[in-house]
Amino acid sequence: MSADAGFDELLAFLERLPAIQLPTGRASIGHGRTKNGQWWVKFALDIHHPLAWRVVQELGHVLNYLSVADRLPTVFMPVSPPPYQNGGPDQFLSWVVEGDGAAFSPAECAKWLEGRLPLPVDDPAQWGSDGDDAG
Repeated sequence: MSADAGFDELLAFLERLPAIQLPTGRASIGHGRTKNGQWWVKFALDIHHPLAWRVVQELGHVLNYLSVADRLPTVFMPVSPPPYQNGGPDQFLSWVVEGDGAAFSPAECAKWLEGRLPLPVDDPAQWGSDGDDAG
């Protein structure tokens, strides 16, 4: 079993997101499990990419509040060292997805995202633009 067992589907999905930074390929996406079975993935987005904030909104919607009454056992959030240490607003900002491994695996998370984010996820034209919502 590979070290990424259980994470392969989620990592493959995240790799395809517009704006994701992958300077070392898949190795750019950190991931792991805690002793109690919870899991996490951590990645960086190019905040200057035209779809970066759309990606953040979509991930936040699905992973944090897809349904207020029946939420997924996940949290999507930014993480950063203290601002005075991080070199400015566009350096060292990372994004983390945390999940409850007992109730929700990384592979299940990938399926939920794939079923709810634009398809194909790596086609920027499917993501629209912020102006498209203006009606």
